[in-house]
Amino acid sequence: MTAEQNIETTRQMYQAFGRGDVQAILDRVTDDVDWAADAAIASAPWYGPRRGKGELAGFFEGIGTTGPVTEFTPLAYAGNDDGDVMVFIRYAFTVTATGRHVAMNMHHYWKFRDGKACYVRSSEDTAQVAAALTP
Repeated sequence: MTAEQNIETTRQMYQAFGRGDVQAILDRVTDDVDWAADAAIASAPWYGPRRGKGELAGFFEGIGTTGPVTEFTPLAYAGNDDGDVMVFIRYAFTVTATGRHVAMNMHHYWKFRDGKACYVRSSEDTAQVAAALTP
């Protein structure tokens, strides 16, 4: 698949995230997907590695139980000759338990196999997230 095709698949997954349609995301990843939010701390329920579709569902549950997402705006997409996709995102949410609002830039790196995402890495402002989650 070309980078353009994989960018379109990524867009479809982001649209599904906006609708809360986790199944549509799971339909676009491989059975053995390797997905992780790179974080040196374990403060957020979505941090850490997820292997396979079953574990990936827990990633989205963690985000959903923390509080409402108030912004998820992909600002730029880039691809390379291998079909990898990089995305720069503006992301914000409010932690229900503390009432604190978080707004940050986020970066996603996607690798694909046979038109489905097989490897995803995400980076975000972990210090801001930890502070917002702390009562």
